[in-house]
Amino acid sequence: MSQIRSIKGTHDILPSDSRQWQHLEQIVHDVCGRFRYEEIRTPLFEETRLFSRSVGEDTDIVSKEMYTWEDRGGTSLTLRPELTASVVRSYIQHNLGSQAPVQRLYYMGPLFRRERPQKGRQRQFHQFGVEAFGSENPEQDAEIIAIAWHMLSACDLNQTVSLQLNSIGSSKCRSDYRNVLKDFIRPNRDQFSETSQKRFDTNPLRILDTKLEHEQTLLEGAPTVSECYTAEDKAHLESLQNFLTAMEIPFTIDPRLVRGLDYYSRTVFEFTSPVLGAQDALLGGGRYDGLVETLGGKPTPGIGFAAGMERFLIAMDDQSNVSKTDVYFVCLGEAGLSTALSLTNELRQSRFNVMFDPLRRSLKAQLREANKSGARFALILGDTEMEKGTVVFKDLEKGEQKNILQKKIKNLFDNLTN
Repeated sequence: MSQIRSIKGTHDILPSDSRQWQHLEQIVHDVCGRFRYEEIRTPLFEETRLFSRSVGEDTDIVSKEMYTWEDRGGTSLTLRPELTASVVRSYIQHNLGSQAPVQRLYYMGPLFRRERPQKGRQRQFHQFGVEAFGSENPEQDAEIIAIAWHMLSACDLNQTVSLQLNSIGSSKCRSDYRNVLKDFIRPNRDQFSETSQKRFDTNPLRILDTKLEHEQTLLEGAPTVSECYTAEDKAHLESLQNFLTAMEIPFTIDPRLVRGLDYYSRTVFEFTSPVLGAQDALLGGGRYDGLVETLGGKPTPGIGFAAGMERFLIAMDDQSNVSKTDVYFVCLGEAGLSTALSLTNELRQSRFNVMFDPLRRSLKAQLREANKSGARFALILGDTEMEKGTVVFKDLEKGEQKNILQKKIKNLFDNLTN
């Protein structure tokens, strides 16, 4: 019988990796909590039209990458390929805007896109992200970017990443810029790829996001969106830069930066990392003031970002901050099992990480396992210790050991951590 394996583009998160995932997840929870953002969880699948209306029919996500099927009722459903649209749908459906003038939300979860699997990019992948609804002011943009910066700092990535910042302007600005950009591209249109030629008619700004070298060459000298800014667009971007400078968050203005989805307006940004190679985007987002209205809600400004968790973990590549075993409890002999379990339970209630061997192996085998687990200390309980009411306390790093009374174990460890 052939072995059943995981589907191409999906992967198991094994116990050896899950601690690092939990570490990153906890950072997201902690940082968002400090900014008073609250978690939202949406279904794994939605009506297909949610994504075709929000992400854009001509995007690769909608045209090539979505997992879509028709249910028995004839409704077209899609596994979510991104989460902003789902969060906006929930925001509208549950009238969250009436509960507070500004809604601050964050999320984590799996997403699905049928693209070519590669390092840090899978067909089932995971993202975390942040969304804020209600304010069109640049200080809201600054807060969103500050959340990202705090997360990167907590992951020890703030010294190696770069923040690229741009504004793609208001709707009037983008309308004017589309015409100017199309005039620039039109003489060489036939030299662009089929995808870019299609975007020429639907959303020419997305041509600027091309990764093809010959197209990048053709775009040299192209006009920038800043040439079409309104006075309000200029003031918004200038204020945002002042706020980031005040918070000591370094950035670079990149006039070529656009975001790949159609719903963005004004502020767009990316944090990039050299660790990720050519596809170096680690975290990206921007403002989407028209999206809530596009999906049937009241006109509501919004801004957010999303980050791929797999890519974040590649950039982190560091287990030093992951919780390890504090104590390995070695019990020799059946008579001491109840005492051993009672003592391990007491230490766990005091928030120590304790491993216990349930195989009743030899002292040598259990100490070998203790070293393998990365434990700093071992507690050894045998027949002699049971008679005396003691336990052997062994420092596995120094190789030193001593006998202590069982009733003083908790106090000993409390003193070690103070």
